Amino acid sequence: MRIGIGSDHGGFNLKGKIINHLKENGYNIRDFGTHNIESVDYPEFAREVAEAVKSGECDRGILVCGTGLGMSIAANKIPGIRAAVCTNTYMARMSRRHNDANVLALGERILGFDIAIDIVKVWLRSEFLGERHTNRIDKINKIEKEYNK
Repeated sequence: MRIGIGSDHGGFNLKGKIINHLKENGYNIRDFGTHNIESVDYPEFAREVAEAVKSGECDRGILVCGTGLGMSIAANKIPGIRAAVCTNTYMARMSRRHNDANVLALGERILGFDIAIDIVKVWLRSEFLGERHTNRIDKINKIEKEYNK
């Protein structure tokens, strides 16, 4: 699985821990930055990761900022992206199973490193259930198309 990952300065340290974990577990990683703790604007990194997921260059994306909120808002502006902020493993599992989330957003200032890694593990292992949930994703896509004419 190819994972695109990006952060701003507020998520830089957690991003590094996630990258290390993913590499240790055989994932193919593309790091979109940032590459230090100097202040940067998160929408740029959210856009790059989201576009890589949309194009198929990456199978899924992970974004990290201080809370995960800004990154998720920016990523969700890209058609076809369903970015979910998750603060526990249940949310991670359900974001995949019911919502087919293709981008995970995390907050370094909200989560400890251990729980963040647990969230990533669960999110990557969880699969979309399809069935009745497919209809709901189709409705989300329809709304998106109506507003992006």
